[in-house]
Amino acid sequence: MIVRAVSQSGMKTNQEDRVDNASTIQAQGHVPVQAQDALPPLQDRFGRTFDYVRIAVTEKCNLRCTYCMPEEGVDFQGKEKILQSDEILRIVGILGRMGIKKVRFTGGEPLVRKDIVDLVAGSAATPGIKAVHLTTNGLLFDRYAQQLRDAGLTGVNISLDTMDAEKFVRITRREGLGKVKDSIQLALDMGFPRVKVNVVLMRGFNEGELRTFTDLAVDHRLTVRFIEFMPFDGHQIWESGGHFASAESLVKQIETFYPGIKPADGTRTEHHIFQGEGHAGKIAVIPAFTRSLCGNCSRIRVTADGNVRNCLYSDKEFSLREMIRQGGTDDEIVSVFRKAFEEKEEDGFEAKKASSEQQVSVNSIGRASMTQIGG
Repeated sequence: MIVRAVSQSGMKTNQEDRVDNASTIQAQGHVPVQAQDALPPLQDRFGRTFDYVRIAVTEKCNLRCTYCMPEEGVDFQGKEKILQSDEILRIVGILGRMGIKKVRFTGGEPLVRKDIVDLVAGSAATPGIKAVHLTTNGLLFDRYAQQLRDAGLTGVNISLDTMDAEKFVRITRREGLGKVKDSIQLALDMGFPRVKVNVVLMRGFNEGELRTFTDLAVDHRLTVRFIEFMPFDGHQIWESGGHFASAESLVKQIETFYPGIKPADGTRTEHHIFQGEGHAGKIAVIPAFTRSLCGNCSRIRVTADGNVRNCLYSDKEFSLREMIRQGGTDDEIVSVFRKAFEEKEEDGFEAKKASSEQQVSVNSIGRASMTQIGG
């Protein structure tokens, strides 16, 4: 067990016992878009098709992770600038018509948003959407877990960078390691179809815990995902710095831990993914900084304040919020997504270069924290 056993009293662990989400949610009025004619898929000039959207629902977070936010904190935008639930669900409905099949809610910390269950429910009931996932730091997960399961959440990613309490405080500037561990166990006990643990590996800080984390996948039905370190400082977004541990080095260590470990099936983001013989779970390494995964990119990003970003490394944004609030049509919203992805660069290196050449910076668009981009 990752932590002490969590009581399953009153929990629904069998997927067949879940509520009929579509009919229940429609009755509650959570579906803003009815089934409409499908639209041509969203593609870029390099032939990539996009079927996955990450939507940040808030910039706020109850942690202050050192690689995500400057120590002095940031001034978050006012509530009036953040997309409302009906605006988010309208976007999801339109994207569903464009062939998007997977929605992931991120932040900031999405569980600080009071209507997060309604957003999950509405998305799960939207025509075309096959999967709804959530990325969380786990501190509030126990409050909403059953509601999220009933609403149709199909996957939960829980971020955890260390199993050491003192290091947890150093990296997050907050207490809470025990609650995060409990949330991982709770997600497993409740039978969520996909449970993943996101670990940012930092050389000289938590790389010595690599084996501790990989061993979680031996007995637990989850995927442990190691993400290359990408510090954000609000001026020069990505710098390798002294903490950088390459995906290649992590893969070599994992292969040493488990001789004969074999490649396994995973998402397009999980560029390196393995499963040991007899292991319940999987181990993935995501080359987020070295960017060898760009050729398989299938994701769209929508920021909490309603901007489309076609690449995590690009600072160019395409605004949706004011168009929606000024009565923009579905066709006009579709055109914003198409324009954004017609201008998508071939990879993250070219995207960063283009932003530099165009003198677009995170400061000029009001981004001083990764929570304001959506991860």
